[in-house]
Amino acid sequence: MSSIATPARVTLDDLLAFPGKAELIDGSLIPLMATGHRPNVIAGRIFRSLADYADRAGRGVAYTDNMGFAAPKTLYSGRESFSPDAAYYSGPIPRNPMKFVAGPPDLAVEVRSESDYGADAEERMAAKRDDYFEAGTQVVWDVDPVAGVIRAFSTGQPDDPRYFVIGSGSEADAEPALPGWRVAIDWVFA
Repeated sequence: MSSIATPARVTLDDLLAFPGKAELIDGSLIPLMATGHRPNVIAGRIFRSLADYADRAGRGVAYTDNMGFAAPKTLYSGRESFSPDAAYYSGPIPRNPMKFVAGPPDLAVEVRSESDYGADAEERMAAKRDDYFEAGTQVVWDVDPVAGVIRAFSTGQPDDPRYFVIGSGSEADAEPALPGWRVAIDWVFA
């Protein structure tokens, strides 16, 4: 009788050592595609505004792309980590600052890349939003660089987003996660 070797379950420590951007889902490392120019610039502008807010508020931390957040438990989907394009987090900082943050961001910003369009992509993004909310994230932004739209989903209305549109001269917010924070839509997409 021969035995079948089963692959070892990947851990958060393995993810931390991974030489690229990835998330931990169902015990496996799922590599994430690098982003293009426009999505990266947009994520950078959002980060800059979040960092200014954190400085003014005297609480919380804004994070750039590739920051690892460990889910508080393995989620229903099997997901154990997140790596949003930008984020704001107001919880405890890791004792070892070289590790991932233990817990979900208050605000997770997902900026669509070239491969984030079409029916399959919409399903993946909806499932990831569900995971964010299950983990405890309060607000998830779906930022669409092509359409110039930010869809803000919240735990109170996970299926009914608020829309912020380029050219409207308006500001987007992340209520209730970041009280008083606003960012000009036209500047984000400039």
